[in-house]
Amino acid sequence: MKSSSSSRGDRRLSILSGHLAPRTIDKEGSGIFCSPTSAADSVFANVVRAPEDPILGVTIAYNKDPSPVKLNLGVGAYRTEEGKPLVLNVVRQAEKLLVNDRSRVKEYLPIVGLADFNKLSAKLILGADSLAILGNLVTTVQCLSGTGSLRVGAEFLARHYYQRTIYIPNPTWGNHGKIFTLAGLTVKTYRYYDPVTRGLNIQGLLEDLGSAPSGAIVLLHACAHNPTGVDPTLEQWEQIRRLIRSKSLLPFFDSAYQGFASGSLDEDARSVRMFVADGGECFIAQSYAKNMGLYGERVGALSIVCRTADVASRVESQLKLVIRPMYSNPPIHGASIVSTILKDRNLYQEWTLELKAMADRIITMRKQLFDALRARETPGDWSHIIKQIGMFTFTGLNTKQVTFMTREYHIYMTSDGRISMAGLSSRTVPHLADAIHAAVTTIA
Repeated sequence: MKSSSSSRGDRRLSILSGHLAPRTIDKEGSGIFCSPTSAADSVFANVVRAPEDPILGVTIAYNKDPSPVKLNLGVGAYRTEEGKPLVLNVVRQAEKLLVNDRSRVKEYLPIVGLADFNKLSAKLILGADSLAILGNLVTTVQCLSGTGSLRVGAEFLARHYYQRTIYIPNPTWGNHGKIFTLAGLTVKTYRYYDPVTRGLNIQGLLEDLGSAPSGAIVLLHACAHNPTGVDPTLEQWEQIRRLIRSKSLLPFFDSAYQGFASGSLDEDARSVRMFVADGGECFIAQSYAKNMGLYGERVGALSIVCRTADVASRVESQLKLVIRPMYSNPPIHGASIVSTILKDRNLYQEWTLELKAMADRIITMRKQLFDALRARETPGDWSHIIKQIGMFTFTGLNTKQVTFMTREYHIYMTSDGRISMAGLSSRTVPHLADAIHAAVTTIA
């Protein structure tokens, strides 16, 4: 006769085996749903395969190409003259300091992130002498790079702002529309790029924002517009600022390239500081992916400039309610690298030198490509290559010409003709110039 404990053990084994045994899904509605026995029975069988991301898809195609001369100009990540990813020396120094600091722990950060990081990030974009900072008018929260900063800001606006429409430039970074739409905002566009001049369509921009409803949100690229590389002049920025303030529009800056465009942190922040100096409110999303090379660390910040310190404090309290159910709190390592560099005078100085070197190399690549096309007497005016700024250039090549260059020259870029100047080197410029010349002279 079995003991009671043995009987209980047998029952548990029986129940467990019943859970593990494969069953078919009850089509008659008995209420018992069991593990599917084949792919055809999957509850996700009707899920449609999503298309590849247009930018990341370029890299996938590039990786499959066995050609020894292939060139990837699609992804926005800096490369050295040898075509290799770069980890800044100052970043390695900061990481050594962090690793050797035995007092450091891996506890959760607060919901808003690392306090030093937030203070230093606001100071970097707004300036050390910013009256907004001195008056406690700014709330800054650490986010997951630029994308996360934009999303947190968008979620806050969808919950607490009376206008649900945001105007984004046409064209703009491909993720912008998705971020704001999924946050619950209505996305509209304003004219930005002029394909004829390959420059800024300032008249169209002012007309479109001038017809926007009062209070609408306006996304602005702080510098190094992605994908065109076309930035307003300071005089044009002033025109834009006056119009936005006169219409009570709400500016939302995306600052992904501070210091990476001109090589000067202050120069690349001038557009943002113009808007903050007038006493109006604005949003600023920052990323350290490009200017510190911290792509995979996902380090960014969202700053909201308010009219009073009390409002800024209340806004921060609501940002916590956005962040907590989204990702609870941000990661510690990348933000610690940034704050270590920004608060140490010597490390900061070294960072500015390395940042300037990256920016200067990109500017040099622009000049070399322009000269190479001119030497080949390639039809067209290619001066926009040296007039545009930052990581990307809108070449003006059409989809057929891009396809031709990929097929015949193994050069990969997005179908709109955008190329990453950071992916070029002195060795690869001639190959790209040959490809562009052939595409332009062969395909209309």
